[in-house]
Amino acid sequence: MNAVAVPESDIPLNRLSLPETIWWQDGDLFLLDQTQLPLTVVGERQDTIEQVFASIKALKVRGAPAIGVAGAYGLLVGIREQQGLPLPEFLAHIESAADMLGEARPTAVNLKWGLNRMVQFAKAESAADGGQMYAAMAEEAIRIHEEDRELCRMIGVHGADLIKPGTGVLTHCNAGSLATSEFGTATSPMYVAHQDGVPFRVYADETRPLLQGARLTSWELQKAGIDVSLLTDNMAAHIMSQGLIDVVIVGTDRVAANGDVANKIGTLGVAILARHFNIPFYVALPYSTIDFDMPAGDGIPIEEREADEVTSFGARRTAPEDVQVRNPAFDVTPAEFVTGLITERGILSPPYSESIAAQYRDQG
Repeated sequence: MNAVAVPESDIPLNRLSLPETIWWQDGDLFLLDQTQLPLTVVGERQDTIEQVFASIKALKVRGAPAIGVAGAYGLLVGIREQQGLPLPEFLAHIESAADMLGEARPTAVNLKWGLNRMVQFAKAESAADGGQMYAAMAEEAIRIHEEDRELCRMIGVHGADLIKPGTGVLTHCNAGSLATSEFGTATSPMYVAHQDGVPFRVYADETRPLLQGARLTSWELQKAGIDVSLLTDNMAAHIMSQGLIDVVIVGTDRVAANGDVANKIGTLGVAILARHFNIPFYVALPYSTIDFDMPAGDGIPIEEREADEVTSFGARRTAPEDVQVRNPAFDVTPAEFVTGLITERGILSPPYSESIAAQYRDQG
């Protein structure tokens, strides 16, 4: 089956006047194909759960909150043809479809969080048949989507005071509008500060090997009118040494109960550099990214991706044939390197095992 493409002119815009990452329209799921950015802006209709799985796996949609939302809608895609089943069989199909889709990305906890929320909602829902169940689940997926918009906006409200006039902000990877439902996590304080008229500059690491910082972060911040400069990853130390960075703000794909943070590969190095240069290092996240069942970061599964992401730059091979490759997509930054966790409820301070538990006792 050929994917149905959506041209840029038909992609809805969010409140930042940026293309929506995910949209649900007339019972269909659409995803912005982020693998084609920044040169081509195109969406893609998701017609099967296998297509949704492949889109998440291939990073057409990526970013922990975004894949949580995509998972909720993707589950609807996977079950809509089975609405005529007897209710017990329909519920069993919902669970198996969620299990299948949840294996697309192992590190980010939001995917399984979104799927689990949908499954638990279905189990608790009083429905006469599969059709009623599906309709109620569609409303729940929309609630998850709208909730993520508000959570990310509030991250910006609580984090914007970290950005003063003239502040230099370093960020790594993309934890922006493209990685969420709207404001982003790490970028949300930037967008709120920008809307408030605060002049500041962002330095965005390119984020090898897939260049999410170059292709995505610099693109969306530039389109939003924010002063952004692109760096290769190995320039961060030099820029810090010149006194140009006042604060580091990154996102995360999973936070352990003790505050250890899994994020895109290279984040640990940035945190170590920030510690050396005495620069505050903040991590922005919604509550759905906290894994209350993960005591510490050493238990977080780290996704290993294909070798060709490392052996090539763009379409050109840049490494010897048959060279051995390691390609971990994430690393874990110990809580001791994290100055604060910027959440929708405020900025949490260490010790995180206590502040996370105190703030989110109702969510754990």
